[in-house]
Amino acid sequence: MKLIPRRLFFDPPENQLVRISPNGEWIAFHAPVGGVLNLWVAPIDKPDSPHALTCFTDRRIGPALVWAHDNRHVLIFRDKSGNENWRIWSVDVETGKSIPLSPGDGAKAYVQQTSRHYPNEVLVAHNARDKRYFDIFRVNVETGANSLLMENNGFFGVFTDQHFKVRFVKKYDDDGEMDYLDRDETGEWSKVVGHIPVEDSLTTWPVEYSDDGNELWWIDSRGRDKAAAENTKTGSLRVLAEDKRADIHSILLDPVTRRPIAAASKFDRVRWTVLDPEFQSDFNAFAERFHGEIGFTSISTDGSKIIIAHAQDTHPVEYFCYDRKTRESRRLFSAHTRLENVPLVPMEPIVVKARDGLDLLCYLSQPTSDRNGPVPMVLLVHGGPWSRDVWCLSPMHQWLASRGYAVLSVNYRGSRGFGKSFINAADREWGGKMHDDLIDAVDWAIAAGIAVRDRVAIMGGSYGGYAALVGLTFTPARFACAIDLVGISNLVTFVNSIPEYWRTWQSQYKVRMGDFTTEEGRRFLEQRSPLNHIDRIKRPLLIAQGANDVRVKVAESDQIVAAMQERGIPVTYLLYSDEGHGLERAENKRSYAAVVGAFLAEHLGGKCEPVGEDFEGSSIRFVAGRDLIAVLQSQIS
Repeated sequence: MKLIPRRLFFDPPENQLVRISPNGEWIAFHAPVGGVLNLWVAPIDKPDSPHALTCFTDRRIGPALVWAHDNRHVLIFRDKSGNENWRIWSVDVETGKSIPLSPGDGAKAYVQQTSRHYPNEVLVAHNARDKRYFDIFRVNVETGANSLLMENNGFFGVFTDQHFKVRFVKKYDDDGEMDYLDRDETGEWSKVVGHIPVEDSLTTWPVEYSDDGNELWWIDSRGRDKAAAENTKTGSLRVLAEDKRADIHSILLDPVTRRPIAAASKFDRVRWTVLDPEFQSDFNAFAERFHGEIGFTSISTDGSKIIIAHAQDTHPVEYFCYDRKTRESRRLFSAHTRLENVPLVPMEPIVVKARDGLDLLCYLSQPTSDRNGPVPMVLLVHGGPWSRDVWCLSPMHQWLASRGYAVLSVNYRGSRGFGKSFINAADREWGGKMHDDLIDAVDWAIAAGIAVRDRVAIMGGSYGGYAALVGLTFTPARFACAIDLVGISNLVTFVNSIPEYWRTWQSQYKVRMGDFTTEEGRRFLEQRSPLNHIDRIKRPLLIAQGANDVRVKVAESDQIVAAMQERGIPVTYLLYSDEGHGLERAENKRSYAAVVGAFLAEHLGGKCEPVGEDFEGSSIRFVAGRDLIAVLQSQIS
């Protein structure tokens, strides 16, 4: 049977990040121009009549899209070659004119707050003055004129409200605990108004103040294992929603009152708990209309129109506009029309028991059901590590399954969403019990007759790349091969080279990964670093790296490749000169997938699509080991 072209899976989506204007008349979204994601707008009643407002050719815009409350300007973000120094631009939807709202020259910026009370302004945070800290500015979206609201001289973050008032600042201490601080009588930020113990630091955070400023909504795990939705009013806490199986991870707020409409949790699938009775009939309508998962991307100010993203595992995401007056959901468009008629496989949630009794929620995708017996498998490890795998249409799962591989993703300990005990069970377990969880899941797949024992690959990016390196060095006989994308090779050099603006929360690494401030702690981290165990590598390794990565510096890949070469250990190393922490450009994704496909075909025996033209326009460079992938050599020689 003819292979599904990898471009169908990895080229940019046709539509994404759909946001409705506050007045409910327009939608703005990302869509390609010449294969590069740009900003588009369309009337809400004519989604099939859009027009592009930007025409960037070098790199997609991202990673967010924000309407100003004047209904005329949309805020977009741009960096250079993956360096994550996001500059904010305001784009006039009537004229197409764009102006910067934050400095260039290496500054990183984000939108701190928007408010209907100030339709022509937004709060912007950026670190142009001091790379460690983000100052807060009031910025006019039409002119770019700005004024300083608060100079930040030592805090991880600042919390503001709908009236552009600074309510408190956030600061981590050396033990990973967080204090929320208000000004004291002298004007200093020293009055403690909230304290988050270290065991709750990854599962507790404030969400938003009500519009009247009297209530504060929280995601909060203090006093329980699973984080709940709470509110604080006059010093008292009240639980609004909780789920015995999973953390509450988000709260949908009313666009005017900023009071909760519903709260979401996710064990295997998203579950919404309605908090505002006026919306119960709407959620009943959603349950009848949608059979996958729903997410709410935006709501018009009057609350009458809601943009819904409907996600499934075997069908592309579809965007709808829901009208609360008629209770009808009108389809806008699909994220990937090119995948609508492609044979896709289900993503099955499975719970695997770890050796110490923890329940590990995994997602399994298998090749079409006409296979006979176990097949080669790819263990796909998510990054973070404090993120998680989710049920969805995963391009990587689907592509690998179409090549004949089973694909297993594991929410190992430390993954978000499963309670603070689960996330804290990963403390000081990088390369330890976190890796045991992966091995236990692989053993389950082999015992269940899903995977062939000696044909399992481990593959991942960021922490997942580190896990791939751990797989070949700590358990050298367990995997047939490994693929590391922007992974950490040495935990000590990684911690010492993080961005300056990460140092305000660096104590989290001290608690979670190991104490890099002591000699004993550094020895422990060196012991858990794959770089120091490369003599154990027996199986083929593919490494890919973005040259401009600010999170996991290029040195992390350079140093392990150099050490392997010094010892005569084979390795293939791909370097992308115009990428950062991962691959964004379509041309680079194509070339990477072409190499990965050939690498896996050679070492696992799956199907392989010829390279064809998928190296064209890519910045891919083989620093080492191009000749080690025979399947690839025969295609591009």
